[in-house]
Amino acid sequence: MNGNSNGFGSAAAAAAAAEYITRHHRHETGENQCSSALVKHIKAPVPLVWSLVRRFDQPQKYKPFVSRCVAQGNLEIGSLREVDVKSGLPATTSTERLELLDDDEHILSMRIIGGDHRLKNYSSIVSLHPEIIDGRPGTLVIESFVVDVPEGNTKDETCYFVEALIKCNLKSLADVSEGLAVQDRTEPIDL
Repeated sequence: MNGNSNGFGSAAAAAAAAEYITRHHRHETGENQCSSALVKHIKAPVPLVWSLVRRFDQPQKYKPFVSRCVAQGNLEIGSLREVDVKSGLPATTSTERLELLDDDEHILSMRIIGGDHRLKNYSSIVSLHPEIIDGRPGTLVIESFVVDVPEGNTKDETCYFVEALIKCNLKSLADVSEGLAVQDRTEPIDL
């Protein structure tokens, strides 16, 4: 994990996030690779957020750079998806494989295995954890990744680019989830 501000918030939240990262976000990082973990606090309950994240076959529900996704087979480990990327990014397609889908622990892992982009050996893990935000059920989302540093780029440049994409995805996930939570009018939790 690099030293960028990753949205941990309070010291207690940072400690909890660090524990979750240690437990669920292990990446073997090679010499010419970069890795990082980002955190987002979402004012929506875990089941609602998970209902969006777990849909490996429908990332466009919250990922703003995905225009289309065609999944092959059932939604299970090893499933493949072909993702079309919106214009403006240095890619048009990505082929991705579902590595882990744990509905009990709320963990999804995927790996990019092809496409016309420079994200070689890209792998990510997303985990969701319950928390209380403003007296209501909330979700701590952690997304980590490892990727090769392309020739002609530095580790910092590569991490900055991937982190920017993930931050956009996490912000969109928060916007969609929180919009759905408001419609549901989730009741406060009495402590």
